[in-house]
Amino acid sequence: TIDLSAEKEPEIFSAIRFGSVLENVIYDDDSRVVDYADCSITENTRCAYPIEFIPNAKVPCVGGKPQNIVLLTCDAFGVLPPVAKLTPAQAMYHFISGYTAKIAGTEEGVTEPEATFSACFGQPFLVWHPVKYAQMLAQKMQENNVNVWLVNTGWNGGAYGVGKRISLKYSRAIIDAIHSGELQDAEYSTYGVFNLQIPTAVSNVPAKVLDPSQAWEGTPEEFNGTISKLAHLFQANFKEYADKATPEIIAAGPQL
Repeated sequence: TIDLSAEKEPEIFSAIRFGSVLENVIYDDDSRVVDYADCSITENTRCAYPIEFIPNAKVPCVGGKPQNIVLLTCDAFGVLPPVAKLTPAQAMYHFISGYTAKIAGTEEGVTEPEATFSACFGQPFLVWHPVKYAQMLAQKMQENNVNVWLVNTGWNGGAYGVGKRISLKYSRAIIDAIHSGELQDAEYSTYGVFNLQIPTAVSNVPAKVLDPSQAWEGTPEEFNGTISKLAHLFQANFKEYADKATPEIIAAGPQL
């Protein structure tokens, strides 16, 4: 909920009322009005609310087979694109990797962006080898003709402290474009090192934002150094799973 406002997210803002639960926030003892801009405890402020508190919720929360799967990450290094369309092999690679990044203020002792990997985005709860779960994912993708997308809600224009967090309205526009089918028919370009397919245009999202190399506010050398650093971290992490992975899965990762 950091920096939440009625202007930025009116539906979520209105859903936070009696019956919801707030965590790590600061509020006025008398008025009980929450200061969502206050990050004195942590930037990782949160809220949970009953599903019926938000408009257009699907109740009961049960759906059919998905047409799209979104792998969500938060890249604090500012080099992953806001959205990329993944091949089955890339979907397996990024599912196994389970990458996100910790930022200063989210955990004690974290003072700069720190990559963290959690296999299948839930490593502590896995019984089998992560590759097995990835193979199950790929099988279901192929059986049901499902698209898989990597959506990054992290930093753009530079790393944490230099760039800015990708706007919520841009992330919403990207998700809308995925579900409407717009991105199914979009034109794509290849994003180097990670070899990701990124759309050249998304409705209501500036084209510059879609390509981190164009959005980068520093020097090209700084960008190349940062993306190489993250790629090395991916490669080092994946060594733990490479013995069970196929050559196609390994090749779907970043190449330096």
